[in-house]
Amino acid sequence: QVQLVESGGGLVQPGGSLRLSCAPSGSISSINVMAWYRRPPGKERELVASITSSGSINAADSVKGRFTISRDNAKNTVYLQMNSLKFEDAAIYYCQVVAGWRLYWGQGTQVTVSS
Repeated sequence: QVQLVESGGGLVQPGGSLRLSCAPSGSISSINVMAWYRRPPGKERELVASITSSGSINAADSVKGRFTISRDNAKNTVYLQMNSLKFEDAAIYYCQVVAGWRLYWGQGTQVTVSS
């Protein structure tokens, strides 16, 4: 069973930066979309940003200009560079991969924004 392994979460002060990474534990073929979602405390999970195999990006308005999603197709790895972090960015961040008809989710990585 292939799993998505996320890393890079942690504690950061407002205005700080973090870089999240997500890669599968095994081989996944025909990956189309790679994305990051987040679930803030007490709220529903929401899309942060997604990127297709051709590089088309969709991002939530709340993170535009601050977060950048990118991917390394050779490594099947997706990244989320988060700059100028705000208190409201605190959440559990989940990686998602769409490969053909299969949908994969990571277990989540905690991002805490605190002064």
